[in-house]
Amino acid sequence: MMESCGLFIILPAAVVLDLIVGDPLFLPHPIRWMGKAIERFEPAFRKNSKNLTVYGTFFALILIISTWIMSFGLVVIARKIHPVVEMVLQTVLIYWCISVRSLRQAAMEVKRSLVRNKIEEAKIKLSCIVGRDVKQLTERGMIRACVETVAENLVDGVIAPLFFAVIGGAPLALTYKMVNTLDSMVGYKNETYVHFGKAAARIDDVANYVPARLSVPIISLSAQLVLQKGWRALKTAIKEGKNHSSPNAGFPEASFAGAMGIKLGGPNYYHGRLVHKPFIGEFFGEAEIIHIKKACDLMVLSSVIWLVTLCGVTVFLFLF
Repeated sequence: MMESCGLFIILPAAVVLDLIVGDPLFLPHPIRWMGKAIERFEPAFRKNSKNLTVYGTFFALILIISTWIMSFGLVVIARKIHPVVEMVLQTVLIYWCISVRSLRQAAMEVKRSLVRNKIEEAKIKLSCIVGRDVKQLTERGMIRACVETVAENLVDGVIAPLFFAVIGGAPLALTYKMVNTLDSMVGYKNETYVHFGKAAARIDDVANYVPARLSVPIISLSAQLVLQKGWRALKTAIKEGKNHSSPNAGFPEASFAGAMGIKLGGPNYYHGRLVHKPFIGEFFGEAEIIHIKKACDLMVLSSVIWLVTLCGVTVFLFLF
């Protein structure tokens, strides 16, 4: 675990940096480099089409382990230069793993297009942040998709990276982001990736297992503070968190559904194929445009509460 004293400074600095700067496209970003590495090396590991599961496993493991080795090496070099240099580097690397500002901006862009009744424009913007096909979505379907991705990415973009940063500093946080990026690019159950991306998807399931469940009390507390629906959020997550094809995504989504009293989930098209998913909060009301902003507010407050929680844990460990 990173030294508690340094962690108490690094984590808030990284989150504040994300809230201020976000993810401007003109700045370099290791997550984009990860995506390019995945695209570049995938063909080489696909040469043996008879053993796609095996080669896909090697592909995922090599990229994941390489990410940890390179980032750990950078931190070691920075530490040898000066402890302050190491802290600055770890702050920047962890900042790169967080996506509060960019996620909120993307979701609110979809909301603004829907408010202006520019449905096609909203679909284009939504397609940038969701994996499902957007062409056949109704307005309510787009709203549900937007709320769901805000809920799920609260875990992927905040809860989990900070969780792993506490355990293993910036190197482990970046390693998690490689796991997450692999899953988002090759972890599909379609004809192309059902075998090759199987290992990447399973590793991501394991990595997110604890963070997804830790998100439930955090979201519930946030829901109580902003919506006075904390107990309903908690009950919905406990009762319906498993109503999802993913072993993890259903928990934050069910928490959001309970917090706002809206129905999420249900069948959707992915890569041209209809995937039947159960509804979450089936007896709640339909999602409205205003719920996109409420979801963003819930995500931001949950991020702050999670940060405060982790800082509290580091202080406790430092003192005792």
